[in-house]
Amino acid sequence: MAGREIVLGVAGGVACFKVAALASLLAKQSVGVTAVLTEAATRFVGEATFAALTGRPVKTRLFEPQHHPLGGHIELVTKADLVVVAPATADMLAKAACGLADDLLSTLLLAAECPVLYAPAMNAAMWSKPAVQRNVRQLVDDGAGIIEPSSGWLACRRDGTGRMAEPESILQAITDALVGGPLPRPTAT
Repeated sequence: MAGREIVLGVAGGVACFKVAALASLLAKQSVGVTAVLTEAATRFVGEATFAALTGRPVKTRLFEPQHHPLGGHIELVTKADLVVVAPATADMLAKAACGLADDLLSTLLLAAECPVLYAPAMNAAMWSKPAVQRNVRQLVDDGAGIIEPSSGWLACRRDGTGRMAEPESILQAITDALVGGPLPRPTAT
C-alpha cells in the first residue's frame, strides 16, 4: 500500500473520531492521505487532527485557486487511487446518488474516475429509511463500494444498525480495493 494515494472524504457525523483513527492506520502504512472535510465534519473533529495524522493540509473549500488552479475537485482526484467517504452520512449518500455537488467533497465525487468506497454511519431509523436504501442501491449500481454499517450502541443512545464500520474493517476494504479486488457490496438493501 506504500505510495498509494487516497482522498479521505469526511462528512459530518459523530463517527468522525473513528475516521481519525483510520487516517492514522493509513499513514502508518505509508499511504498518502488527503483529508477533505465538509463544513459539518469540522464541527466534530478539527482540521488540525487530520493535518497532524496525515502530514498534509486538510481541504475544506471548493475554491482555492492559489493551491489548485484547475480546482481542488479535479486536482485531488486526478492523483487518487481511491476515494473513501467516512462517515458517509445520509446527506452525503443522497448527494452522491443524485449527482449533487455543492461543496468540495460532493464535487470531487462527481469528478472521480477511481474507485469510491462509502462507509455509512447514521441513526438506525435513518439507515432503514427507503430513501437511504434507494440511495445506497443507486451508488452500488453506479459502481461504488459500500462498507456496511454494523449494529450496536449508537450515539443517539439506542441499539441498532448504523454504526460506521471499525477503522480496521475499512482499512481491509481499502486494501482489497487497491489490489484490484471486488468492492464491498451491501448484503441487503
